[in-house]
Amino acid sequence: MGRADGTGRLVSAEGADDAGTGILHVDMDAFYAAVEVLDDPTLKGKPLIIGAPDGRSVVSSASYEARRYGVRSAMPVSQAIRLCPHALIVPPHSDRYRTVSRQVMEIFRSITPLVEQLSIDEAFLDVRGSRRLWGSPAEIARLIRRRVAAETGITCSVGVAATKHVAKMASTISKPDGLLVVPGAQTLDFLAARPVRAMWGVGPKAAEVLEGRGIRTIGDLRETPEHVLARAVGPAGAARLSALSRGEDAREVETSRAEKSISHEETFHTDVDDLDVLRAELLRLGDRVAVRLRRGGLEAGGVAIKVRFADFATITRSQALSEPTASGQRIGEGARELLAAVDLRQPVRLIGVRAERLRPAGSSALALWDEDEDWKRLEGTLDDATARFGDGVVTRAAFLGRAERFPQVPAAPRPPEDSD
Repeated sequence: MGRADGTGRLVSAEGADDAGTGILHVDMDAFYAAVEVLDDPTLKGKPLIIGAPDGRSVVSSASYEARRYGVRSAMPVSQAIRLCPHALIVPPHSDRYRTVSRQVMEIFRSITPLVEQLSIDEAFLDVRGSRRLWGSPAEIARLIRRRVAAETGITCSVGVAATKHVAKMASTISKPDGLLVVPGAQTLDFLAARPVRAMWGVGPKAAEVLEGRGIRTIGDLRETPEHVLARAVGPAGAARLSALSRGEDAREVETSRAEKSISHEETFHTDVDDLDVLRAELLRLGDRVAVRLRRGGLEAGGVAIKVRFADFATITRSQALSEPTASGQRIGEGARELLAAVDLRQPVRLIGVRAERLRPAGSSALALWDEDEDWKRLEGTLDDATARFGDGVVTRAAFLGRAERFPQVPAAPRPPEDSD
């Protein structure tokens, strides 16, 4: 099957059979790198690493020329440079990527209203109701590829299948700049020889567990009794994987996807072993997360932290909150409680805060009194000041002079990088 560097790709010939299909998965090719080349054509054909050049950041994306040297997203930039010393390091331009993403998604929605955006650079489309206007699913896929190239200047890969799971697998196999159609009647044959780690939702750890039991292909998975599979991945996982191995996937294309979490994280300039620095950063990140919650009219029912140590080992911890909140103070306090239970066996390279179990603000039952009332009033004043004067003009007194006291901490925490 196709790999992340584009080798081994499979594509369908013109006029390929698309009977029994109707779901498309469209994935932009090395999206961030492609946009950088679009804006600077001198970069074309060169190995590009999208990331901060300080060596402590991670790779946001890489061109296919760099991927052929083993460079991958989420890899430390320092490691990527060792793998591909002649690569060009290009800082990310998130606003530009979002602008191009909106253009692409508008093209999709001009074809069908049934579009489910998965990330900044990929989406599912249900085109079963669009045949009369645009033709068969494979014809629609070709139309989309032509329009994306003509209207944005970048390329995409498309999988066409009967289900979301198979369509996503097909688009991956056809990358870059390809189209793969899996007719409904050929779904089982298509799946049988594919490795289990190619399944959407099967991560490296789950793949290792399955492969350790001799389950290496989806065909092997299909032949494994569900009760045996349950011992490896649990009853729920066994039921889900068994169904997918048989080509069964009842998930529909969801046109409106509620945001499931909001997070901010920070990679320190140097590894941190000072607990006071970590606690202060959790509160600052909690404030940033809370601002986004309030702007979105949301509250969080849970909080989580992410801690990456100096050796790149990464852990997450989460807990439910006693009441849903959009208060930075309460989110920060929850994050600090989680950190207190972590064995800080090494200095910390990265720390993050995530608000989870999101729901519309005010949707929970009203309590007799509101423990957050004072914080809400204060943070509301902060929001008003930010709206008038910009981010960072008003801050907690505890954060004043922080650049001198905590030189390890960058000035502005960031959201996690978008998928590419």
